[in-house]
Amino acid sequence: MMKWIPVALALLLSACSSTPSKTYYQLPALGEAAQISETSAARQLWVEHVDVADFLAQSGVVYQTNDVQYVIAQNNLWASPLDQQLQQTLVTNLSSALPGWVVSSQPMSSEQDVLNVTISGFHGRHDGKAIIRGEWVLNHQGQLIKRPFSLELKQGEDGYDALIRTLAQGWLQEAQVIAAQVARF
Repeated sequence: MMKWIPVALALLLSACSSTPSKTYYQLPALGEAAQISETSAARQLWVEHVDVADFLAQSGVVYQTNDVQYVIAQNNLWASPLDQQLQQTLVTNLSSALPGWVVSSQPMSSEQDVLNVTISGFHGRHDGKAIIRGEWVLNHQGQLIKRPFSLELKQGEDGYDALIRTLAQGWLQEAQVIAAQVARF
C-alpha cells in the first residue's frame, strides 16, 4: 500500500501544475460597412493611425484593479494587435455611419480628410465598467480639429467575453460621435 502513495502524490501534483489555457479575443465590428460606388463627388476619409498607450499595446487584455494598479492578462489575449483591431473596426463603423463617404485605412488622394486617434484607455475596471479614453485629430483641408473622448460603460455581465463586447459597443458609440462631428466640416 505504501508504494502507491508516491504515485498518487505525483499524479495529484501534476494535475495541479497544468497550464491554464489561453483565450484570444477579436473586437467585433458592430457597424456594417456601407457599399459605395466610387465617384469623384464622394468625400474621402483616411483613418491614418490608431495609436494605443504602451500599457495597452501588450498582447494581454488590460484590467484596472484599483485607482493605480493595472493587470495585463497572461491568458486572455488579443488575437491581433489592439491598435490594428481598433483601426479596422473604426473604418467599418465610420463607413456605416458616413453613407456616401469612402473611408479607408489606406491613403486615397490629396483631397481626403485624415483622421488620427490616440487611445489612452481601453480596458476593464474593478467596478464592472469598461473604460475608453483618448482623443482624435482630423485634418480637414489643412484645418486641424482635435477632440477628446471619455466613456465609462457598465458591463452587463462578468468576465472577459462581456468586457470585450462592452468595449466594442463603446468603440462603436465613439465612432458614431466622430462621424457626426466629421460630417459637419
